[in-house]
Amino acid sequence: MKKAKLFKKLENKKVECICCQRRCVIENGRSGLCGVRKNIDGNLNLMVYGKVIAAHIDPIEKKPLYHFLPGSKIFSIGTVGCNFRCSFCQNWDISQVTANAKNLEKICNEGQELSPKEIVQYCLENEIPSIAYTYNEPTIFSEYAHDIGVLARKNGIKNVYVSNGYESEECLKYMRDFCDAINIDIKSFSQKFYAKECGGVLLDGIKNTIKSAHKMGFWIECTTLIIPEMNDSDEELSKIAKFIFSVSADIPWHVTAFHPDYKLTDAISTPASTLEKAYQIGKKSGLHYVYAGNISGMNHSDTICKKCGKILVKRGYMNCFDNEIVVLKNGSGKCPECGEKIAGIWK
Repeated sequence: MKKAKLFKKLENKKVECICCQRRCVIENGRSGLCGVRKNIDGNLNLMVYGKVIAAHIDPIEKKPLYHFLPGSKIFSIGTVGCNFRCSFCQNWDISQVTANAKNLEKICNEGQELSPKEIVQYCLENEIPSIAYTYNEPTIFSEYAHDIGVLARKNGIKNVYVSNGYESEECLKYMRDFCDAINIDIKSFSQKFYAKECGGVLLDGIKNTIKSAHKMGFWIECTTLIIPEMNDSDEELSKIAKFIFSVSADIPWHVTAFHPDYKLTDAISTPASTLEKAYQIGKKSGLHYVYAGNISGMNHSDTICKKCGKILVKRGYMNCFDNEIVVLKNGSGKCPECGEKIAGIWK
């Protein structure tokens, strides 16, 4: 447990948590909706600081990030808790364990004790070039991620958030000290969907985060988990693609398949034909990079030059097999065939 940074003191020992857009007002002795940020005597404390519930070395493509150090490994860590209540959560066993729990402190202390120094040292010893804050929503443990990330950056290691996109403006500014890239979920383009299926969340909040994060200079990629009969209509997919295009045509859009889980075990899995449809909608909307990569047999995971059509990065199910992008000294990339700039962070 450690005193948080992202909060404001209020009267009568109440605090306002400002790490996410819910901005929970928390009475003394209580926790916010995420369950891991507790008011103790008028100060907000992060109960999962240093407590890692999941840690793995993943391919960067699994995040998914396709325009950020392709073919590299990334050390992925997460804690318990979440500021969303998604009915279709794929990691519900750790993200939703704090929801309505009676003994939050016990739950928050169940993770493996890992200090920022230990995490960075592990990455250095194993030559892992980046760290992902993922599995649950990293926004809620931003102070822990910050301390890891600042030390990591000093040692040449990059940092990534895999996020639902509900960061506050204050949190995004705080992240600039250490975070290089964010993969942001666009779960739907329907306010009704976000309110019902994600626990009273505002769609405009996610849209504002994407626009703000892009302006601040974070590398952004977006992901939509497509759930049959819930967010898979042509109209909704077109709205998502057009919104991303309005921010930047260079933002990659990952359309991924849903598998029944958590509270949606009766729903059907996403067919490949739906991902193909979403891919075509994204391309017709003007997006330069659309990917459909988590169903075996799909052929839309390669990075292709938008100008000459050359295959630049060859992938197969979350793995990179070949990378022909010419990397410049500043980390940007270009096509070796025609010289077209390829957006991303390649070094």
